[in-house]
Amino acid sequence: MAYLPTPDKATGSSVLYAFFKGIGENMKIRIGFGLGTRSSATDPKTLGKLTTSLEEFGFDSLWFSERVSGTGLDPLVAMSWIAARTEKLKFGPSVMVLPGRNPVLLAKSFASLDRISNGRVLPAFGLGAVNLAEHQAFGLERKDRSPWFDEALPLMRRLWEEDSVSHSGQRFQLTDVRVKPKPIQKPLDIWLGGIAPSELKRVGRLGDGWLPSFCTPNDIAEAIPKIDHHSISANREVIDREHFGALIIYTADGSIPDQIVQAVQSRRPELKAEDIIVHNRKELSTRIQEFIAVGASKFILTPYVEPEDWEQELSCLAEETLHLQN
Repeated sequence: MAYLPTPDKATGSSVLYAFFKGIGENMKIRIGFGLGTRSSATDPKTLGKLTTSLEEFGFDSLWFSERVSGTGLDPLVAMSWIAARTEKLKFGPSVMVLPGRNPVLLAKSFASLDRISNGRVLPAFGLGAVNLAEHQAFGLERKDRSPWFDEALPLMRRLWEEDSVSHSGQRFQLTDVRVKPKPIQKPLDIWLGGIAPSELKRVGRLGDGWLPSFCTPNDIAEAIPKIDHHSISANREVIDREHFGALIIYTADGSIPDQIVQAVQSRRPELKAEDIIVHNRKELSTRIQEFIAVGASKFILTPYVEPEDWEQELSCLAEETLHLQN
């Protein structure tokens, strides 16, 4: 079990940076691509070109954001389509809303996806956007999201790993329920997002990996020891050192649109937009290496403005970033 240093009052995160610097040389660096909640890649021709290019260039994975009121595809439908169209590309939701969903049926869906893709699905779950319309879509009030999540996620894990599951909880009652076929991946690791203190605690208690968005390298450096502390407090092994990552939003032309500036100010008012958003493809390599230096190794690159020519965009991204994969 690994124990990591925590920042002291005098030096803050510099202690963490010094500890993590160079760790990336011993980790598997993987770079994936993400489609945001406003994605226009919804027709078979566009999505087909996108996935073909991702696999040909050597990207690790493709991720689908979930927002019922957004323009993107439903993640389960999209991932099923991707599983059939590709041979090596991994895929996952970034992230899928768990509260409001039946954990037995969702466990069955992900186990099935893992089977038909030969072990390429990457489950990632969250509480959902702080948005009344989204809460209504899932039939939950905001205060009910956390209790639902905390009961449903361990139940899904049991359904994947145990032959027969009985459970008596506040929301779910099961007697000898079976989910078959089982996933190919053993275990089927679960990734969680979020950087708020309550979310970091949940990652430590329940997650197998951490994949936050709207974060800086400094956030990663400070959060990993906190997540480890929560894992140890919950009598769990700390998360695998290669299961920390980040979703990186970028723009291609050097600009940061007002809308994303407002989004950053809303979520992280203490930061500037350029602290979060990479405003030029050529800056992506530097930002990724900054994340690697503090312990992250898995990345999702997500364009704020989607290109007209996906093949050209991915070719440029590959040239700027894929040399970092090992």
